[in-house]
Amino acid sequence: MSVPSNSGSSSSSSELPSYSMESISSSATTSVDNIEPLKAEAKYFKYEGKLSQTSKNILFFRASWCPTCKSLDANIKENISKEKSDIAIFDVDYDNSDELKRKYGVTYQHTLVQVDSNGNLIKKWSGSPSLSSLVSEIQ
Repeated sequence: MSVPSNSGSSSSSSELPSYSMESISSSATTSVDNIEPLKAEAKYFKYEGKLSQTSKNILFFRASWCPTCKSLDANIKENISKEKSDIAIFDVDYDNSDELKRKYGVTYQHTLVQVDSNGNLIKKWSGSPSLSSLVSEIQ
């Protein structure tokens, strides 16, 4: 099949390859066995008012002056790339998040709150010392 050039004559530079329907359909089929599944991946974000619509959301109420918060924060950062759970952990500034603390009944730092994509409380707990411990608490 050739495509006419602007001058009206066809040249080899303006020709497109010709394919029959048989060659397209046979070359376009792909076995399901060849498709890799989507990989779950954990992520750690600074909370900016938005939640993940596809992952399990965890709010980590962390204070910069809190030693156990610092330890968990460092552990999350060190291990987050190895975690294969589909979770989104949000670092919430404990000292500047009064509205969120009231909403979820958070009264002290190092509190973790699991919420759905609409911000509805699923579970609240305190004191996970590591990312693996945090993940084991998620519902």
